[in-house]
Amino acid sequence: MKTISIFLVVFLCFACKNQNKPEDKINTVNQELNITAKDILGNPEYMAISYGGYRQKTREVQPTIAELKEDMKILSAMGIGFIRTYNVQFPHASNVLKAIRELKKEDPNFQMFVMLGAWIDCKNAWTGQEPDHNVESEANAAEIGRAVALANQYSDIVKVVAVGNEAMVKWATSYYVQPNVILKWVNHLQNLKAEGKLPKELWITSSDDFASWGGGDAEYHVPDLEALVKAVDYISIHTYPYHNTHYNPEFWIQPDQEGELSDKEKVDEAMQRALLFAQKQYDSVSNYMKSLGAKKPIHIGETGWASVSNGFYGPNGSKATDEYKQALYHDLMREWTTNAGISCFYFEAFNEPWKDSHNPKGSENHFGLFTVDGKAKYALWEMVDKGTFDGMTRNGNPITKTYSGDMEALMADVLVPPTGERIETP
Repeated sequence: MKTISIFLVVFLCFACKNQNKPEDKINTVNQELNITAKDILGNPEYMAISYGGYRQKTREVQPTIAELKEDMKILSAMGIGFIRTYNVQFPHASNVLKAIRELKKEDPNFQMFVMLGAWIDCKNAWTGQEPDHNVESEANAAEIGRAVALANQYSDIVKVVAVGNEAMVKWATSYYVQPNVILKWVNHLQNLKAEGKLPKELWITSSDDFASWGGGDAEYHVPDLEALVKAVDYISIHTYPYHNTHYNPEFWIQPDQEGELSDKEKVDEAMQRALLFAQKQYDSVSNYMKSLGAKKPIHIGETGWASVSNGFYGPNGSKATDEYKQALYHDLMREWTTNAGISCFYFEAFNEPWKDSHNPKGSENHFGLFTVDGKAKYALWEMVDKGTFDGMTRNGNPITKTYSGDMEALMADVLVPPTGERIETP
């Protein structure tokens, strides 16, 4: 018996030492090379989210690799398997890819895929000169070149390249371009795939407002957009009921028949209407696409709800902003898109204070499901209770609940949407 016991111990030790053999890691990489965007998009096993790891009021302070790895572990624990980045002008996106690769080397079972954004501008964007929306920026070619290089270098991680972010929508007055610019670069990337200069299974899209994809005003219905719909591998749309609580508030204002409801019931009903608003925008793009005789998957590249605002969406505006409404919207969108087989890159993972650096309570700083210092907002309280984030930190802080988990204190900040009276503009 003693001889048999010694043999078992030796065998088990040998097995343990060889469970992460180099060839196992190679096999893991090969398996992930075989996983494509087609396999991931719409697959509930790969929940999606928009990600920026910036912790300071300026993007000049880049998050470190260690900080990015910290964030990737948090997101993975949440069930996130697909993240979206926005540009390759800064080191952020390439460092995210480095961080993921390091995590994969440390743990062959770690998995995170990326939708890599390439930022597109018009001529004179962000220069103080008058933007020329009919001519593209000279910087676009270099941005596309960097995206191509990263997509090839990290082909086991990068599964989608998105040309532009809200680059065609006409309210993006600082930088928008005409659809022919996006079409040009989408065709360029598709040609590189055909020539074997990009992975053939890499999917190419552009991520833009629902209106830019033909779901809004007819002024967007131009031949170049029709060609773009047919050129991309899938359509990535943005929908924001949150912003429309100010700009198109008809859906948000309480109908008369809700007058007898409790305040909480009024809020709950308003968030159901917000969901319907997003669904209608999604359907409008689908209907436009079908009118062209095209058949492409449609996924949501961005949607979200801020938890703080001292502007249009706050106490003196549409009263849309708080953690309770944010959690309801997050959960409603996740439920709908999961059941419908739609990927939803929820905006966003963490607060990013650079977005409105001169106004700390500006809504753009507060779309994250986590605060900068690692507090989980109400949408994630249940995960905290379950121990999802046990042992994890952000900026040296353990993951805890906002409001110290005091539901009564949280609800004290929840405002009821306005009735039919005029919504004031702060």
